[in-house]
Amino acid sequence: MSNPVLVEAREGVVTITLNDPEQRNPISELPMIEALLKAVQAADAESSTRVIILTGAGTAFSSGGNVKKMLSPGGLADPKPPMTRLNYKRGIQRLPLAFDALEVPVIAAVNGPAIGAGCDLTLMCDIRIAAKSAKFAESFVKLGIVPGDGGAWLLPRVVGMSKACEMAFTGDMLSADEALACGLVSSVVEDGDLMDAARSLAARIAANPPHAVRMTKRLLKEGRAASLASLLEMSAAMQALSHTTADHAEAVHAFVEKRPPSFRGE
Repeated sequence: MSNPVLVEAREGVVTITLNDPEQRNPISELPMIEALLKAVQAADAESSTRVIILTGAGTAFSSGGNVKKMLSPGGLADPKPPMTRLNYKRGIQRLPLAFDALEVPVIAAVNGPAIGAGCDLTLMCDIRIAAKSAKFAESFVKLGIVPGDGGAWLLPRVVGMSKACEMAFTGDMLSADEALACGLVSSVVEDGDLMDAARSLAARIAANPPHAVRMTKRLLKEGRAASLASLLEMSAAMQALSHTTADHAEAVHAFVEKRPPSFRGE
C-alpha cells in the first residue's frame, strides 16, 4: 500500500480516495489513519477548498477494521488493556475528532460496502450518497466487540435512537435503499453515476460563499449539543462576521442587479 489515500483537487473540490482495494480499504491501521488525517486536514486548511468528497477505491467503501489482524500482535488489541485503550486513542479515535473539527463540508460517496468502522466513517461525513451496490452495517457486535470509534455517538444522531439500536444490536446489513429509508444516506444512484452525482452536489455547495458555508457547518455542528441561547449567541457573532465579507456584498448586488454572483471567498 504505497499510497494509502489518493488526493485530487479540482475547482475547489478535493476528492480523497481510500486506496487499499485488495483489503477493501480498512481504516484501522496507522498508515491509513495518518494518511487520511493528513489529507483531510490539508484540504481543510487550504482556503481554496470548498468541499471534500470521500470515497473508496475498488468495490468497497471501507471494510472498517482488518479482521484478519484482530487476534494478531500489532493490532489495536494488546495483551495489556491499558495499552489497548491508548491504541484506540492514538489511532482510530483521532478520525472522528478530526472530522468533527473540519470546516469544509464532507460528502461520503459510498461506492460499496461500508462495514463497522467503515460505516462509522460515513457518519463522520456531513452528507452521504450511495451507489446501489452500497451496503451498511454497524457490525461490531458480530465480532463480540463494541463501536470503539465513536459510532455509538454518531449513529443515533443520524438515524435516531431506535434505528441505531436495531443496527448496533443486530449487526444486520442494510441495503442502499434501506439506508435511504432510515435517513442514513440522502440519495441513492446507479453505481456508474455515483461520482458524477457527488461532484454535482459538491458543485452546488461550492457555488456558495465559502465563509458562509464554513460558518453554517459550524453552527449545525454546535447545535447538536448547545442550548438554544448559546447557539443564538454564536449565530449572532458569526452573522456579524458574515455581514462584513465581500461575498455578502456581492450576493446582494447580484440579487438586485439580477445577475449570477461571483464569489471569491473574501
